[in-house]
Amino acid sequence: MIVCIAVVGHQNNPLYLQSFTEADDALKLHHIVHCSLDVIDERVNNPKKTGPTLNETFLGLLYPTENYKVYGYLTNTKVKFILVTTDLDVRDADVRNFFRRFHSAYVDAVSNPFHVPGKKITSRTFAERVSTIVKSFGLSTAV
Repeated sequence: MIVCIAVVGHQNNPLYLQSFTEADDALKLHHIVHCSLDVIDERVNNPKKTGPTLNETFLGLLYPTENYKVYGYLTNTKVKFILVTTDLDVRDADVRNFFRRFHSAYVDAVSNPFHVPGKKITSRTFAERVSTIVKSFGLSTAV
């Protein structure tokens, strides 16, 4: 089950953060997302990267915690997508598919002429589309 998703700008500014749990977990999930930025920076700035991993946007499992697994995705414009899930048996193919659909929704949201680049995403349509993607991810992993 997905408990939190986040979009973080290229200057590590939060653009969108949505938790799908009770309100008391929101601060803890925000902290987990913030901590994952260090792992992303470490992977991106690692000079030992060569070959196909150099241009890979899917960063895979960033780190597991006791209750969560944190996955990352980096766009070409250095915008980071972070997924926090409680499901400990998630397949990489499912996470890749989630990020592909989430990236598509993000592109549609920021392509809106009324959206100011670098500012928080406040589109209700984007939030509804994200909720649909999250619900379908839960169903696809349960089957």
